[in-house]
Amino acid sequence: MIVRPALPQDAKAMADLLNQIIAIGGTTAHQTPKTPETVRHDYIDGPDSITCVVAEEAGQILGWQSIGWHHGDAHIGSFVDPHTQAKGIGSQLFAETLKLSRAAGLTEIFATIRADNVPGLAYYARQGFTDISAEPDYALNTGEVVGRVHRKLTLR
Repeated sequence: MIVRPALPQDAKAMADLLNQIIAIGGTTAHQTPKTPETVRHDYIDGPDSITCVVAEEAGQILGWQSIGWHHGDAHIGSFVDPHTQAKGIGSQLFAETLKLSRAAGLTEIFATIRADNVPGLAYYARQGFTDISAEPDYALNTGEVVGRVHRKLTLR
């Protein structure tokens, strides 16, 4: 497996992976499928994109991670193929993201995780993110209350 910067031509595979995760539910706050054009603009090379990396094996995108500006803060998003989770892909993505974040001059990275996303909460804790606030009443478009946890990592 290699971890490398995302390229515009990765947008379709990245959108397909994200849309699969959205369809399954439970591990992302995204609720509406994304087009390859939206993924490219929002995560790969749009004006608010800071970093975006993919984990690839045999030409297949197994996961991706991006940091982009959201309300003036650098926010991270992580997406790993549900069939390959808990195999170290997220940690390998984060190692590259961390390197690129420091090179970009970031001093903080923020993460917002659904409170019911136990694997996501554990992942960000392992990477060193700490809780800064919570929204226990955060609800999905369906009205289902899932809550959200806001975390921050200070880069040194």
